[in-house]
Amino acid sequence: MKSMVLLIDTNVLLNYLTNRDAMYSQQSCDIVRLCATGECIGYIAFHTLPTIWYVLRKWDESKRRQSLIDICEIFTVASATQSEILDAIENNSFSDFEDCLQDKCAKDIGADYIITCNIRDFENSEVPAVTPDEFYRIFK
Repeated sequence: MKSMVLLIDTNVLLNYLTNRDAMYSQQSCDIVRLCATGECIGYIAFHTLPTIWYVLRKWDESKRRQSLIDICEIFTVASATQSEILDAIENNSFSDFEDCLQDKCAKDIGADYIITCNIRDFENSEVPAVTPDEFYRIFK
């Protein structure tokens, strides 16, 4: 059986790193573990790393750097072409440009799912979006 390919949304990783959302923190850790152990193939979008760097700006710089290194050792970084970025800018079906970029990256890597804590933002996604808990139920 082929491993599922997942694009992990920034909010899942922020929950994993900071426990900022009690409802999703453990579930986010479970998703990261599935990718770290190779049970699923995990990707993150290229723009996830600077977003995490910015959100964690109050952390000690060496801790931030190590956190990003750890993430890059678990996940492959997916990029977008100039054409895909322009397409995302012009796409009116997404209210959030960043979420549209996530979808473009997910489509480009052939992801089975986008794992996010906010599926409302992905109602018009070309790749199905599910919460960590929903994915865990699908995966088991």
